[in-house]
Amino acid sequence: MIEPVFVLGVDPGLSRCGYCVIAAGRGAGRVVAMGVLRTDPAADVPARLGELLADARSLFDEYRPSALAVERVLFQVNARTAIGVAQASGLFMAEAAGRGLPVSEYSPNQVKQAVTGMGDADKDQVQHMVQRLLELPAPPRPADVADAAAVALTHIAHTAGVTPRTSNGAVT
Repeated sequence: MIEPVFVLGVDPGLSRCGYCVIAAGRGAGRVVAMGVLRTDPAADVPARLGELLADARSLFDEYRPSALAVERVLFQVNARTAIGVAQASGLFMAEAAGRGLPVSEYSPNQVKQAVTGMGDADKDQVQHMVQRLLELPAPPRPADVADAAAVALTHIAHTAGVTPRTSNGAVT
């Protein structure tokens, strides 16, 4: 029996951290779990990081991913937001590394290019292509979830050397 390979995609954030676990296989794969990890913005940063770490560990323990794919932080207008995103990203990467898992980072443009075919796609285009590729009944919401799924799909496409395809084989 072939064991499924799970990829954990993360759209990092301290207030909202999107995640998606995809079982890689034929085509783009299938969603095993997706959602948003939230922390209270009124709480102090160490407490929020501790809560996010506990949630991250639960995801790793429950789904036992084979790889972690994270959206790389390239530029943020708000320095406070950028720091929180970087802290959340580092937390997931350190947990994966501590478990001996490979970690891959993808820029927002790489993710958009892999999923939509356009590096300048907007959030709605990404959400709709994620819906199509993963054969979901509706676009994933909020955008953090769709972005995490898109990161996981990008990793699957990059590691398989293929373009994500719909279940009927059409290239997206």
